[in-house]
Formats: sequence, structure tokens, C-alpha cells
Amino acid sequence: MSEDCSQSCGSCGEECGDRKVDFSEQPHELSRIKKVIGVVSGKGGVGKSMVTSLMAVSMKRQGYNTAILDADITGPSIPKAFGIKEKAMPTELGLFPISSKTGIEIMSINLLLEHDTDPVVWRGPVIANTVKQFWTDVIWGDVDYMFVDMPPGTGDVPLTVFQSLPVDGIIIVTSPQELVSMIVAKAVKMARMMNIPVIGLVENMSYFECPDCDKKHYLFGESRIEEVAKQYGIDVVAKMPIDSSLAGACDKGLIELFENNWLDHIVQTLEKSEKVDELFSPEFVGHDTLNHQGNRV
Repeated sequence: MSEDCSQSCGSCGEECGDRKVDFSEQPHELSRIKKVIGVVSGKGGVGKSMVTSLMAVSMKRQGYNTAILDADITGPSIPKAFGIKEKAMPTELGLFPISSKTGIEIMSINLLLEHDTDPVVWRGPVIANTVKQFWTDVIWGDVDYMFVDMPPGTGDVPLTVFQSLPVDGIIIVTSPQELVSMIVAKAVKMARMMNIPVIGLVENMSYFECPDCDKKHYLFGESRIEEVAKQYGIDVVAKMPIDSSLAGACDKGLIELFENNWLDHIVQTLEKSEKVDELFSPEFVGHDTLNHQGNRV
């Protein structure tokens, strides 16, 4: 660092070890968002969007103003689950999200496309910038809990969300298959690199409960989720069954009417703490991390 350093890296052309680049973005001036919870998965098809929707519905039932930012640009499914067919229209002030039947604010790329089946054939940087604009240009209003439905994996969009949005914690959704250990490890390690707390693991499709005998059948074999969670010092916060009625509710756009208690533990945990960071033990000690400015700490 030069002795004449002004600490203004944005206007400086010098390259030095203390150079800091701030990727964080401010929300729209008319948005007041208290908590941002990311919902992630290491692979697709494990029910990440379903968990995102159920969390928003559950928190709304507790009296909180909730919102969903659908960051899965190439595979948006949130509007379908809520039965939303209305399109978001820009105004002079900005872009307003669409409200669900119970008042959950939602923004998704499918609310901007002419047809829901139109493919989004964009390169990574364009997709990442679109997600950023959902944060900066959308007028969210007063939101207690915003849930961000992220695309699977550890690519451009999760990195953009972690660096640009003030994410308070993430929920990792997985399934019972054997490769769960590797998949969860990738998601946990990325969160630790970005210094984002992991709220816990949700195992979807954990079992099937026979409606005739009430016996649980583990279709994917014995779950290793507890072992994986212990290995990385995180909690299993929910085990969701295979339930055809839930799938039917999503297909009909009636997820807000679906009754369940699978995610009650997460809801209660979030309610008990005024600050999300207080919910977690400091599991990041001993790991290389990157702060929100992209610097290793």
C-alpha cells in the first residue's frame, strides 16, 4: 500500500495486496428488507424451490411480511407453485413484484417473459446481472423475510447472490442418495468461503409413508444425512417425505393452501432470534473465507 493511499480503491489504478472491491448492492430506495435467507442445493431436482415456497408460506402464516426472489433464471418454478399468471409491469418508480393470494411478494423471470415456456438462453454474466437487478430495481416494500431460490450448484448466480446481497444464512436442500455427502460438501464449503452461516440441512424425499399402514418406507435406502451433518458441524432441521398431495398442490398453483409441519423447526428457530447470526455456532474457524468484498480473510 502506498503511503499516499486514499483508501478509495474505486478511483485507484494501482494493484496492491490491500485493494478491495465492493460487490455489494443496495436495494431499491423504497425497499426495506430485514432478513435474506438463501435456499441452495448442490444438484437439481431435490425440491429446492418447493422448500423455498413452503418457507415463505410458513413465515407468512406466522404474520411476517415475506417475499421470494426467484434467482433460478433458467428454471423458474415459483410462479407456477403459487398459481401466478399476471405479468410484472415496470412503472416510473421501478418494477413492482407480484403478490400471491396471501400477500407473498414474488419476482421471477417468468413474470417478465411473454410466455412461461419461453426459454432463457443467456450466458452466465447476463443471468447474474438479472438476479442483481431483481434486488436493486424491484420495489419490494417492507419485507421481514426474503427467501432467495437459487439455481443448483456453485456457479455465477450463487456467487453473485452471496457477494451482492446481504445474505443472513442459507438452507441447504438435499436428498437421501449416496452422493449426498459430496454434493452437500460443495454447498457447505462455498458458504464457508463466502462467510455465510448455514442454518441447516433439509432432506427432501426422505421417506414415503404408506397411507394404509402408516409405515415409513425409505425408497432411496438408509439416509446418511445425520452423518454428513455431523461431519460438517451443521444441523438436520427437517426431513420431508415424498407426498403426492404436495406435488399436486404445486401443479395446481395452490401451495399456499397446503398444510404441513415439516419446516416448523426452522420457522421457530428464526422466530426466536432477533439476529440470524446468533443461531449458529462459529463453524467457520480454521477455514479460508471470502468476505462480501471478495477478499480472503
